[in-house]
Amino acid sequence: MESLPVTLRNFEESDVDDFMEWATDEEVYRFSKHLPYKSREQAENYLKNEAMVHPWLKAICLNGRAVGSISLRRGCDDCWCKAGIGYRLARRWWGEGLTTQAVKLALSTAFIDMPGLERIEGIVEPENVGSQRVFEKAGFVKEGLLCKYLRFKGKTRDFYSYSFLAPDLPNCV
Repeated sequence: MESLPVTLRNFEESDVDDFMEWATDEEVYRFSKHLPYKSREQAENYLKNEAMVHPWLKAICLNGRAVGSISLRRGCDDCWCKAGIGYRLARRWWGEGLTTQAVKLALSTAFIDMPGLERIEGIVEPENVGSQRVFEKAGFVKEGLLCKYLRFKGKTRDFYSYSFLAPDLPNCV
């Protein structure tokens, strides 16, 4: 099967209708600390006041239409050398390899876009097998289980830690 061509670009206000497809879907937010959006107004405010001004948040696009999002969140102070990666994709595109393509595209520019970045890390709940496969297919290394690592949606949860090191750094695993 030939994969669909994915591109990444900055969000625009005109993406609101496409954004609403996945931003209101509870299943898309199942493994997220965030809750789905409840209104178009919330979505418009998010796009204008957060997504469009975020240092590294991109729309995952098919034929120019936003079908998901991918972000890198840089650490602060002593953690400036690392960034966390996160993504969401409209449910109708799950299982098509789009997220893996988007992660690979993000990796291809992240270390250039963020000088001094040495590590990109993803954390995934053990039940989220799809995201574990995405990270593995994109070249991340599974480092281990972080027990009782984060609390959200009223519960402290375990996560697997995945990492991708800058291309010129040795892999420590």
